Amino acid sequence: MPRSNRPRRSHGSAARNSKWTRGTAQNDDDDLNRTRMGIPTTEAAPDGVWAVRSISAGNAQKVYSCPGCNHQVMPGVAHLVVWQEDALFGKEAGLRERRHWHTNCWQGRRYRYK
Repeated sequence: MPRSNRPRRSHGSAARNSKWTRGTAQNDDDDLNRTRMGIPTTEAAPDGVWAVRSISAGNAQKVYSCPGCNHQVMPGVAHLVVWQEDALFGKEAGLRERRHWHTNCWQGRRYRYK
C-alpha cells in the first residue's frame, strides 16, 4: 500500500488543548501582520527622533489627513505612518500621536524653529 504525503491528524481534545499548540494561530496572525506592515525605520531630525513605517497601496484602506499638505491620503495610496520616538511623555504617547503622511510630504517637510 503506498504511503500518503499528508500529515496525520491528531485525534481527541488532548492535542488541541496542549500547551504546545494552544494560541499558535493567534501568534501566526500577529507575525503575518507585522510582516505585512513592515518594520519601522528610525530617522533622526532636528525636531526629534521619528519612527517611520511605510504602508503599501494594498494595505491603505482608510482616508487620513496628511499634516504636511492638509490634503487627504486616500485609500489605495501608498504612504507613511510616522510617530515620535522621543516624545515628551514617552514612546506610548508618541505612538498615540502617530500621523499618516504622503511620502513626498514627509521627505520635503521643513523644520520649524521657535
